[in-house]
Amino acid sequence: MHTLIICIDRDNDLGEKAALGSPIIGRASNIDAAVKLASRDPEDSDINTIFGGINVYDKMVAQNEDVEIVSIAGDKKVGIQADKKIANQLDMILLELQPQSVILVSDGAEDESVLPLIQSRIKVDAVHRIIVKQHENLESTYYIIKKAFNDPKISHTFFVPIGLVFLIYAISLYFARPEVAVMSITAAIGLYMLFRGTGLDDAVDGFKTSMMRSLYAGKITFVMYLAAIILSLIGTVQGIIVSWDYYYNQPIWVGYLVLLMGYINTSIWWYTLAGVIVNIGKIFDLHMAKEKIGRQLSHPFFVMATGIILWAGSIYILVIREAMETYPIFNNGRQFVFGSLIVAVLIAVAGSWISTRTIRKKATNYKTGSKGQ
Repeated sequence: MHTLIICIDRDNDLGEKAALGSPIIGRASNIDAAVKLASRDPEDSDINTIFGGINVYDKMVAQNEDVEIVSIAGDKKVGIQADKKIANQLDMILLELQPQSVILVSDGAEDESVLPLIQSRIKVDAVHRIIVKQHENLESTYYIIKKAFNDPKISHTFFVPIGLVFLIYAISLYFARPEVAVMSITAAIGLYMLFRGTGLDDAVDGFKTSMMRSLYAGKITFVMYLAAIILSLIGTVQGIIVSWDYYYNQPIWVGYLVLLMGYINTSIWWYTLAGVIVNIGKIFDLHMAKEKIGRQLSHPFFVMATGIILWAGSIYILVIREAMETYPIFNNGRQFVFGSLIVAVLIAVAGSWISTRTIRKKATNYKTGSKGQ
């Protein structure tokens, strides 16, 4: 046989509505299938697909061409399961009929998505789309919109702001405060746009992906991540409480800088501890997997050094703004700041030295082992 006409029913309307099995081979069998499907659901577009395939079949037969027609159905869930069923039926038909080429007949972009499956197995001479003239782009437009909404990035971008608007408005109505709805909605959407625009959503997705990989791989990093989340929450709550106290308990308005420094001063060690244990977990996992630790050894030291600098700087600003009484360790502000900076630098240098020494030691051992061989 020279040419095979394939009618695609990706969502298996033939099976679900007309209770017909596929593949359906031959002109007479396809006419019977189309009539049976039309009697069950006259509005189904796959009826037009089958009759469109029969029309192409008749024209090619009139030209004395060697041709056959077949209808292939997928699955009502569409997606991968449907494509697998179509691929299996296609392999069976090609083995049985052994055509040299095929013509694909479809009713829209959704059915045509299986075209790569067909092209990977046999040459495709043409794609014939059956269009109902009253609704020329309806099928393709619906499929494009459906596919876009199934894309997580597009659906998150589209649905989250709309969901926030409706949720905030409903809450404001429940508490009989509709006047705050506009302000709350504007603030929520503004925060969401900042969250997306600054790339924080990518950071959160990366963190979530890293956590799931650690869990599935049975790594200690997963437990460290959970501990870091708890510690960060504790630090955040304590920082907010202290900032609230500065806001209400001071006799005069202390300013936003003092509120921020109060928050940092209270929460920084919780964040520092969270960062340190996450890096220690990564180092432990690398060691257990016998992979190169490299510069990873220096990260806990750098996190600690950063914590010291932020802690000392916040204390200095709070004292000079009279939000705190005295400096810890040294009563002199300059001595306290410079002493803290020196300690932070020494810790960072120690971390860098340890990591560099480890890398050089491993490189030396590798060279020695290579020469010995």
